[in-house]
Amino acid sequence: MSGPGTKLIASNRKARHDYTILDVYEAGIMLQGSEVKSLREGHVQLVDAYARLVNGEVWLEGVHIAPYQFAHGVGAHDPARPRKLLLNRAEIERLVARVGQERLALVPLSLYFKDGRAKVELALAQGRTKGDKRQAIAKKDAQREIDREMGRQRKGKD
Repeated sequence: MSGPGTKLIASNRKARHDYTILDVYEAGIMLQGSEVKSLREGHVQLVDAYARLVNGEVWLEGVHIAPYQFAHGVGAHDPARPRKLLLNRAEIERLVARVGQERLALVPLSLYFKDGRAKVELALAQGRTKGDKRQAIAKKDAQREIDREMGRQRKGKD
């Protein structure tokens, strides 16, 4: 996702806490004109978003893109409508196979512009239990303590 010509719009930080990320895909997203304008202003929420596979297509649901303030009447859009994601046929078939067999979820991690086109970073993920989340937090805390001690020892030697 990073690199020249990319501009981050929104990220789903909660997804990395609630899920174990197994694989990441980059997908285009079909938008209406007023939705693009609203995205450029950063008026989007990915917190409860997820993707579904329907008839060989991938649909992003639960994303709230606020209506563009200057689009009225005909130009306005439904903020919570499902949006089609654009992936290669081979990628879709791979997702269908893995989601069906392994009971995995498709979760958007971030939404960004890449060379002027809206893209979604979509993760194939496995849900974490409460115990898994606690273990991850404990592991992070332990690593932070180790790093802190290493820093103290380095300062003492200088």
